[in-house]
Amino acid sequence: MAQAYAIVTSSGTRFHIEGMEEYRPIGAFSFLGRYRVVDFAVSNLSNSGIDRIQVYVSQNPRSLAEHLGTGQQYNINSKRGKLQLLFNQDSRVNAVYNTDISAYAGNQNIIARMHQPYVIITPGYMVFKQDFEKLLEDHIASGADVTLLYHKVNNAKDAYRACDTLSLNRQKGVKSIDKNSGTVNDQNIFMDTFVMKNELFIELITKAKKTSSVFNLTDILNAENEDLDIRGVPHKGYFAAITDLKSYFDSNLELLDMEKTADLFSNDWPFFTQTTDSCPVHYFEGAKIVNSMVANGCLIEGTVENSVIGRGVEIRKGAVVKNCVILGHSIIDKGVYLENQIVDKWAKVSHVKELIGEASAPGYVRRNDVL
Repeated sequence: MAQAYAIVTSSGTRFHIEGMEEYRPIGAFSFLGRYRVVDFAVSNLSNSGIDRIQVYVSQNPRSLAEHLGTGQQYNINSKRGKLQLLFNQDSRVNAVYNTDISAYAGNQNIIARMHQPYVIITPGYMVFKQDFEKLLEDHIASGADVTLLYHKVNNAKDAYRACDTLSLNRQKGVKSIDKNSGTVNDQNIFMDTFVMKNELFIELITKAKKTSSVFNLTDILNAENEDLDIRGVPHKGYFAAITDLKSYFDSNLELLDMEKTADLFSNDWPFFTQTTDSCPVHYFEGAKIVNSMVANGCLIEGTVENSVIGRGVEIRKGAVVKNCVILGHSIIDKGVYLENQIVDKWAKVSHVKELIGEASAPGYVRRNDVL
């Protein structure tokens, strides 16, 4: 699809996942043991025929940069396509200046050089499947100035608290973009996905900078709402917004439900990732695995229940891992019992024999730590 290029955004300062985000941006978080969160956004774009993709990143970019590489794993056309990592300079004076508009303005010369007439902006911290070619076609056919993607939920009081919501009229026109106040369950959760002409995008960046140094793109759209035709389009299927430790934990474990997994994954819409050459999982005699995803290279001697286990993890004899997300190359030593925990990469749980958290507030073991 030559009519649009894409921007994959970072979370900026809207939310910060304590612990895990100290080491990498959300887009680089391990997901389901083998993917990174950003894989879903970039794969959606590639599958939709969009092969000019800009990925924005601010703090701790190394992990994301290493994973994305040249983008060849995403099946991006090697001659005309390009995956470009763009950096936005975070303000050290005050974090309030670190907006998406600030990031776009800092790279406006690159945005202005894009020859595609349309831009699609989508987040690198949400997991969903979306045909952007159809979304662009619908946008053009509607005659709207801006199209926003949303997902209707019935649990907004407890979930999606860091997300925005869309207030719509009967014709799916967007009346306003608001913060999720957590007072109403039924909400249209904005998926931080925009479609518009690149010319309008540049105009909005300029207007936002002139209006306020702390404006985000949603702020300038609210300010210009009366003069713009902004439409909402509903998304169908699996959707997860990773905005805190619990949502990361929940989105991994809920995909152990095969019905939800089938809602996200399909043979005609592959999600690509950086692969590693390693041995298949080695299940030792006496190992017990129940309703879990275990990535390649693992050594499993103990018990794993309702958990996601990343690459190269060791679960040693007598260890029990229940309702946990264990990231790559961690070691759960003999006789250790873990429940409702997230264990970051290269951590080792050995001396502490029991760690039990609540599903509503999972525990976190830091990267490289030895407990």
